[in-house]
Amino acid sequence: MGALQFFKYQGTGNDFVVIDNRNQVFDPADELLIHNLCDRRFGIGADGLMLLEHAEGYDFRMIYFNADGKEGTMCGNGGRCLAAFAHRLGLVVDGYCRFLAVDGPHEARVVRPDWVELKMIDVPLVRTMKNFYVLNTGSPHVVSFREGLEALDVAAEGMPIRWSDDFQPEGTNVNFVEKTESGLSVATYERGVEAETLSCGTGVTAAALCIAVERDLRGAHKVPVWTRGGDLAVKFFRGDDGGMTDIWLCGPATLVFEGMINTTNFFQHD
Repeated sequence: MGALQFFKYQGTGNDFVVIDNRNQVFDPADELLIHNLCDRRFGIGADGLMLLEHAEGYDFRMIYFNADGKEGTMCGNGGRCLAAFAHRLGLVVDGYCRFLAVDGPHEARVVRPDWVELKMIDVPLVRTMKNFYVLNTGSPHVVSFREGLEALDVAAEGMPIRWSDDFQPEGTNVNFVEKTESGLSVATYERGVEAETLSCGTGVTAAALCIAVERDLRGAHKVPVWTRGGDLAVKFFRGDDGGMTDIWLCGPATLVFEGMINTTNFFQHD
């Protein structure tokens, strides 16, 4: 492949390698290369890698890969970062764009270059299982309300749930949520990364929707959410049937740096 131009973005500490692949310069089937580019010691370092590609009828297509090199489900912070990247490329007109992702169409509003609001898929159902909630916000999530979140070993608590027989074969992401005076605090064990991440957009969205179930809220709401990587907000409407619509994940999306990497001699390790 030779020299590859890349961009590094982050949204509340959830970081991504981003590549403009409209000219098909990158092979999405190269799992090992994707994994190594995301490696924090041998590569650029990121929670995932995203390709921006053409999509007929949309401003662009988002293709997301987890740090393990495998194509992933929807990534909320990634979608916000890719919209910010599209804005940089001139693909966002009047602060608005529509793009296609693995879970279907999305809308995004680039309020300013470093603040993006992303419309998520509707969530018609939140299930209860054992002592937690189960839902899909573009990616599968478990939400467990806890106290003393700062002292919680997220990896030790989250890993057994992520690999639980209840969620096989795909597994699930696991969110531990603490109620605060102003909103929620969320810590996430993320599958594909197989570690705690500083923030997870679909997880933050799941947590905000679950507090509406927990408190049996109806109508329009905005929930402030704190993560270890920064602050976000989730806006949504909950109808009389309990379903969630008009869901928006809002927060920062920042270009960290850009560069070139020589993939011909890139160190390929197991």
